[in-house]
Amino acid sequence: MEEEVDKHQQSKDSVFFRDGKRRIDFVLSYVDDRDGERKQERRREYEANLQKAGLELETEDKSVSDDRKTYFVKIHAPWEVLATYADVLKIKVPFKENDIPVPQDIPMDWLFTPFRLPDHIMNPEPDYFTSPFNKGKIDFFLIDDKETFFPPSVRNRIVYYILARCPYHKTDREDKKGIKRLLNNGTYGSAFPLHDSRYWKPSRDSNSESERFNLYKHWAQFFSFFKEQPLNLIRKYYGEKIGIYFAWLGFYTEMLFFAAVVGLICFLYGLFTFDDNVWSKEICSEEIGGNIIMCPLCDKKCGYWKLNSTCNSSWQSHMFDNVGTVFFAIFMGIWVTLFLEFWKRRQARLEYEWDLVDFEEEQQQLQLRPEYETKCTSRRLNRVTQEMEPYLPVTSQCARTFLSGATVIFWISLIIACIIGVIAYRLAVYAAFASIMKDSPTNNIHMVGSLITPQLATSVTASCINFVIIMILNLMYERVAIWITDMEIPKTHLEYENKLTVKMFLFQFVNYYSSCFYVAFFKGKFVGHPGDYIYMFGWSKLRNEECDPGGCLIELTTQLVIVMSGKQVWGNVQEALVPWVMNRWGSRKARSHPESRYSRWEQDHDLQNFGHLGLFYEYLEMVIQFGFITLFVASFPLAPLLALLNNIIEVRVDAWKFTTQFRRPVASKAHSIGAWQEILNGVAVLSVVTNAFIVAFTSDMIPRLVYMYAYSNDLSMKGYINNSLSVFNISGFSEDNRPDDGESPGWFNSSVITTCRYRDYRYPSGHEKEYSHTMQFWHILAAKLAFIIIMEHVAFMVKFFVAWMIPDVPSEVKARIKRERYLIQEYLHNYEVEKLKIQLSQRSDDCCCTPMIYPDISRHVVLSECL
Repeated sequence: MEEEVDKHQQSKDSVFFRDGKRRIDFVLSYVDDRDGERKQERRREYEANLQKAGLELETEDKSVSDDRKTYFVKIHAPWEVLATYADVLKIKVPFKENDIPVPQDIPMDWLFTPFRLPDHIMNPEPDYFTSPFNKGKIDFFLIDDKETFFPPSVRNRIVYYILARCPYHKTDREDKKGIKRLLNNGTYGSAFPLHDSRYWKPSRDSNSESERFNLYKHWAQFFSFFKEQPLNLIRKYYGEKIGIYFAWLGFYTEMLFFAAVVGLICFLYGLFTFDDNVWSKEICSEEIGGNIIMCPLCDKKCGYWKLNSTCNSSWQSHMFDNVGTVFFAIFMGIWVTLFLEFWKRRQARLEYEWDLVDFEEEQQQLQLRPEYETKCTSRRLNRVTQEMEPYLPVTSQCARTFLSGATVIFWISLIIACIIGVIAYRLAVYAAFASIMKDSPTNNIHMVGSLITPQLATSVTASCINFVIIMILNLMYERVAIWITDMEIPKTHLEYENKLTVKMFLFQFVNYYSSCFYVAFFKGKFVGHPGDYIYMFGWSKLRNEECDPGGCLIELTTQLVIVMSGKQVWGNVQEALVPWVMNRWGSRKARSHPESRYSRWEQDHDLQNFGHLGLFYEYLEMVIQFGFITLFVASFPLAPLLALLNNIIEVRVDAWKFTTQFRRPVASKAHSIGAWQEILNGVAVLSVVTNAFIVAFTSDMIPRLVYMYAYSNDLSMKGYINNSLSVFNISGFSEDNRPDDGESPGWFNSSVITTCRYRDYRYPSGHEKEYSHTMQFWHILAAKLAFIIIMEHVAFMVKFFVAWMIPDVPSEVKARIKRERYLIQEYLHNYEVEKLKIQLSQRSDDCCCTPMIYPDISRHVVLSECL
């Protein structure tokens, strides 16, 4: 009964042991199984070893838990343990307040006032000079109170380091150790550090910081979307790794604003230049488009049709296929370079401000994974440390890498097979839609009926099917990627993340973009000509797709909008709704109990666990989006605007999710966004190439320019449509290609109409080079290739020039780093001198002579050593 009284006194807000003094740095939970003798033995030995390591434990019995089934083991790290491991991990701590002058205020700074947050939220702690902790120099550091000197995020990082390496069972062959293995085998149900308060109200305990409440109030609410992010508070509460992610996401969203504005202007340009669109007017006019009879677009089930039936799609295509498209493609090539270069500068500034510059922290990234230490039974001498360390034999490495590569290739082949299946669907269904719509039954549909064509119906349904396949394959491959990465047994956490990153990105790259690549670069390019069509696989009866007379660009736009928008909507719903529903279900019983029956650790226990791959999925989602807005942006200038609107929501959804729906993650450090930086660079280079090819081969921009400057009499687009269509003699159709009886419309009279037209540049029937390509075709091809070469060279020259002009590290940050190192070295020197003086003065009673004090080193010597 005494425990319940203590629990009642502590209420929901307590993050301390029952004595109210010792902070809870970590919590382990478990349910005692009936047949769990082995688990009991593991727990008993593990907890005994934790106590031997210096940690203090306090167990909450299941009788006082809300569900009457769960035990909670609370862990506290006393000062001695914290100081020892802070020394081992080289954790940087303050020793002197930063006295470097703050830069002057930005001109017109008052304009940004509405976007600012209070200073105590943006800068939750003073700016200090820091140095790696040294247990032998306690009095060198600014230690006012040992209990609060290490913030909770540092404390939980140190405790987790111990938990991950503490053994729970000894055998002759190996020591079984680590909390991860105990979680995997069910010995413990969960392990997590505590939030410091409830998110909707500050803690009642004056010793608790209530940083979670501040984050929710100023950061996680959607109506704060126009406010800056409190990055320093995020870093302090969640650690540098999560802080870097939100800094990158915020910066990416800010840069998207400029791309979105330019993209919107290009779209509006296409919208407002309808009157200049001569070729669409020709298609829509009864005199020209109404008199041009087009060849069937599929065998047997497709009839002859008039060109003016594609009037609407021609107008729609002009919105995206105009001169502004070329400008926007070049602009995005420059934008992506500016984004990456300015991010490097921003990252360098954060590294300085967050004490991530020094090499010691990089070493922590390279520490061996506990799984590697456990699974690698072989040992060898490390030439650097001269210590025996585990290693994986070369033969085992090769076998595991081969199996991993084969699995990745198999899954990528599976995606390509699915894409081919969707293409076969498009080819088969197009004929069905064409046959159904020959009498225009969709015209009876109010408003949108006249806009639906067989091409559009086929494209939309195929895109939706493709999106569903993408989602299903994603769910399956995630598990496979983790399994094969675990099987490779990466040596360090950094290596593990990099290997998984490459596998997942490679898979999702093929999964999300392959259908867009098909529409952009293959559809309509290999169709042959009437009388000699090309079929899928050569032997099938599925004739390769032709482009809409308005061009393939509008179909690429449709594909991009459906896949990109569908992914973003599904991602936000999945991220926000699933954790919320699971948490509501998990805590349904607790909500009916008074506050005193639902402790801080029980509340956090009912939240979702933020796994070690949680941040990986956040990056992956954004990098895939980055690919959509750069690789295919020439086909859809509004893509950056859609991405901007999504990211404004994404920042707050992620913030809300971290603050309210997930347990507090273990704080960890990171210098940068890691392997994602190289992936973004690769996508940026590839985007220049893809956009050049889209403008050249998917858009009709080049054929129009060639016609206007080389074949038009008055430098106008009059007559372009007639010029771009070749003539075929209907009598040349074979029985397999000719439309079935009744498929052609009522106005078609075969005795009067003897020819049909098709998109290509070929000589007509009866010419000595019958149906071979005309000289205009080769002129256009040469112009396309020249455009690709010129655009790529211009974009890459600008890219490299901009990268050269913008240094990765701002000169101001370089100067501040040098200044700080100089001051640190000088301060350390003075500290050692003063310490030596005290030691010598204490011995002076035993010696009559005047002690020789270590002479002061001149300032220029200190500075030269530092620099």
